[in-house]
Amino acid sequence: MTTYTSSHPLAGRVAVVTGASSGIGEATAEHLADLGARVVVLARRADRLHELVARIEKNGGEALALAVDVTDTTAVRGAADRVAVEFGGADLLFNNAGVMLPAPVEELAADQWQHQIDLNITGLMNAIGAFTPQLVKAAGERGVADLINTSSIAAQNIFPNFAVYSATKAYVTHLSRHLRAELGTKNVRVSAIEPGIVTTELQSHVTDEGALAWLESSKESMEWLTPADIAHTVGFTASLPPRVNIQQLTVMPTAQPS
Repeated sequence: MTTYTSSHPLAGRVAVVTGASSGIGEATAEHLADLGARVVVLARRADRLHELVARIEKNGGEALALAVDVTDTTAVRGAADRVAVEFGGADLLFNNAGVMLPAPVEELAADQWQHQIDLNITGLMNAIGAFTPQLVKAAGERGVADLINTSSIAAQNIFPNFAVYSATKAYVTHLSRHLRAELGTKNVRVSAIEPGIVTTELQSHVTDEGALAWLESSKESMEWLTPADIAHTVGFTASLPPRVNIQQLTVMPTAQPS
């Protein structure tokens, strides 16, 4: 069984974080390392990953950078093989890679639709497929493992022009419920984190004028969440006793109405 200390509740655990080169993924990797986990960070931008690893190591943590595009099935499986060899396998997967490209459906922005589907759904499934065997093995040996997926409040609520993005996040939330039914009996906890508006690079990818205007207006009416807010949510979820599984958690800016 896993043992815990108050200062390093994730000591002895191995956490894999996708989308770790910026935003929520970057902040979460650092926080999980602070909690005692050895961290493997995955993203495409190798330079950003190496800077992240250097910061983690400077603060006394242990981390490994793997430059991987999660939409590449072979590359993700190769990363999982390396985690197995170097760390004995992962017992925590934080599936965070994603993109948000809102636009009216009448614009027929098919390339943007496909990009969101490829990263938010196919990339998610690639990581789940590659690392679930390690999670199940670790849970059998240690009594607990965690699969935590980044969804969005958009999975539950309606936002005009965000239809495709919202649909991909609804997939994440519903998939997480089903995987919990499959894996919970094997001591793998499955959670979906559904943030409201968070200050990340996602907003910089938006090209739709209406969505940009809405985002700018919201900055004037509320204080957005920070990546650290979600990082601490992930850390809390993974630090709970093995008998406790937060199935779905919505984290909102205090002033965001929906």
